[in-house]
Amino acid sequence: MKEFAKQIQKLAEELLDLLCENLGLEKGYLKKAFHGSRGPNFGTKVANYPACPNPKLVKGLRAHTDAGGIILLFQDDKVCGLQLLKDGQWIDVPPMRHSIVVNLGDQLEVITNGKYKSVEHRVIAQTNGTRMSVASFYNPGSDAFIHPAPQLIEGKEEEMKQIYPKFVFEDYMKLYAALKFQAKEPRFDAMKAANPTAATA
Repeated sequence: MKEFAKQIQKLAEELLDLLCENLGLEKGYLKKAFHGSRGPNFGTKVANYPACPNPKLVKGLRAHTDAGGIILLFQDDKVCGLQLLKDGQWIDVPPMRHSIVVNLGDQLEVITNGKYKSVEHRVIAQTNGTRMSVASFYNPGSDAFIHPAPQLIEGKEEEMKQIYPKFVFEDYMKLYAALKFQAKEPRFDAMKAANPTAATA
C-alpha cells in the first residue's frame, strides 16, 4: 500500500505540472501552492456501495464538489454509479478497467482563477451489484495560503481580474464540513467576506 500511495502521489504531481504547462505557469507552481509548512496532504479512501433493491428510496452519495486539489479515482470496473454534472445534465461515468478518473477540486478552481472548475459529482445506488472505489486525494497542506496565481490575473482586462478570494485551506475546510452538499459559490463568497482586504485584485 505504501508503494501504491507513493506512485499515485507522483502521478498527481505530474498531472499538476501538466496543468501548469497548459496555464502558462512555471513547472511546480501548483505543487508549491499546495505545500504549506509541512507539505501537501495526501490520503486514500476506499468506498463500498452495496446493491440496493430500490435505488429511488436512497440518496447514495449526494451531489457535491471536492474541497481539495486533485483526486485520482480507481472506480469499479463492472458496476456504474458515478455521475458528473455537465451543462445541467447528469452524465454517467462508465466502469473502465485499468483506468483512473481524474477529478479537480475547489482549490484548483481558486488557484486557476476559474480557468479550471471543480467538478460536481454524485454516486447513485444501483441494483446490479456492489460498487467499490478507491479515491486518492492530493490536497493543500492545512496552513497553505490559497489564492489565484498572480500570473493569471496581473495585467489582465477587467473581466479577467481576480474573482476568487484568498484564504488558508484549513479555514475553507471548516466551512466545507458544514456546507459540503451545498453549492460551492456561497462557500467562496463566505471566504471572501471573512477576509475582505485579501479578496480583491
